Amino acid sequence: MRRPLTLQRALVIGGGVLVALALLVMSIATVVALRAFVDDRLDEQVRGALVVAGGHGPGDRDAGNGTGDKAGGSGDAAGGAPNDRTPEPRIGALQVVIDAAGDVQSATYTQGDGTEVTLSREQVATLSASVPTDRTPVTVDLGGDLGSFRVAAQASDEGKVFAGMSLADATATTFALTSILGAVGGLTLLIAIGGLTLLVRRTLRPLDRVAAVAQRVTTLPLGRGDVEIADRVAARDTDERTEVGRVGAALNDLLGHVQAALAAREHSESELRRFIADASHELRTPLASVRGYAQLTLTGPEALSDTQRRSIERVESEARRMAALVDDLLLLARLDAGQPLRDGEVELALVAIDAVDDAQTVDPERQWFVQIAADAPTVIPGDDDRLRQVIANLLRNAQTHTPPGTVVTTSLTREDDAAVLRVSDTGPGIDPLVMDRLFERFARGDRSRSRHAGSTGLGLSIAHAIVSAHGGTITVESGDDGAAFTVRLPLDRRRRKADS
Repeated sequence: MRRPLTLQRALVIGGGVLVALALLVMSIATVVALRAFVDDRLDEQVRGALVVAGGHGPGDRDAGNGTGDKAGGSGDAAGGAPNDRTPEPRIGALQVVIDAAGDVQSATYTQGDGTEVTLSREQVATLSASVPTDRTPVTVDLGGDLGSFRVAAQASDEGKVFAGMSLADATATTFALTSILGAVGGLTLLIAIGGLTLLVRRTLRPLDRVAAVAQRVTTLPLGRGDVEIADRVAARDTDERTEVGRVGAALNDLLGHVQAALAAREHSESELRRFIADASHELRTPLASVRGYAQLTLTGPEALSDTQRRSIERVESEARRMAALVDDLLLLARLDAGQPLRDGEVELALVAIDAVDDAQTVDPERQWFVQIAADAPTVIPGDDDRLRQVIANLLRNAQTHTPPGTVVTTSLTREDDAAVLRVSDTGPGIDPLVMDRLFERFARGDRSRSRHAGSTGLGLSIAHAIVSAHGGTITVESGDDGAAFTVRLPLDRRRRKADS
């Protein structure tokens, strides 16, 4: 695919092409006009020479004199001295006199050094065949060293007279002018392109500054958090009397609207986080009381019917489930608010082994494996409790959404300066419709994965939030042979703090 032209390059090329076309048209017109002027002058000279030659035609010459001797002019008498009335031959002039019988009385051409040469019979025949006798000059190529001529002829009872002028000087003049115009035009074009480049670059400099502001704004993380857009187009580039100024002013207005929208969004999110945190915190106490009273009722001395016992057990189970949901919401609210995690040393291999052991104890229907590479990092910086929660959530996700007999493998390796934890299963995979929103809150995909246990849809979003708070990333791959979650955690403590 051809690379698109920049605005600056397009303007310079377009202007250069227009200048080149203007110079070309001017040069062609000049050359054509000059050649037409020269041809007109030659035609006047030819007609004048024809008048002179006609006055000293065949009747004034001795028919017995041959044409091989040098002529003293266009009207020399044969065998005698030149006629006093005959003018000196003009350099480049051609004269041919043919009598009524068709015999050539004289056929001469005056060279640049003043000497005369005699035309050959073939050249005379070419003139007779090509030039009309109506005194109209035409161009005839005589070949050899003579070249082209402008020739006119007239006829009378005594014969025909031809007069002509060589086109060599006119051709040389035209060629010289063409060369001069080409050189001057080429130099003018180079100067014009250089000037256009400087002018366009200077003119587009404000647009470059406006574009630079827009590019800097696009690098800002506007997706979440309290964002301050400090970049604005300078006042000198916001004069609305110019096109660039209108663009700059419009960009400033747009950035102001975006800043206001981001501030409103952040305020709304802050209020929502505060509400969720306060509500979660307040709900923990009554939920604990509900669970306590339910357990007290179940273990009390009073006899309960089967229906009552089942009801109380359901109350206690749902209270426990709701308490877990409240704890998850409270954790997410705190992570969203930027609450710092504990910065300690985490033995990630031991955490992975403990999590797999717990999963195997709780769910023996699936096969749980752990693989620790030889070069796997033993200790990484982070929050031990939160990283345990990440692995536990990933294993619980595999347990919840895969059928019995599924093989779940947890592996730990090292890639460059990051610890890579991978939880993969051989289940049915993830529904492609939910892949893009898998880490969103309350995201569920029930069509492609079985659901034997309840799911709040917060486990993966919590894992994503914790990993992001550690400066790492979590990704997912899915296919017909199962799904795999990959967690990358930086080993450099400084990088973790910078990313988070």
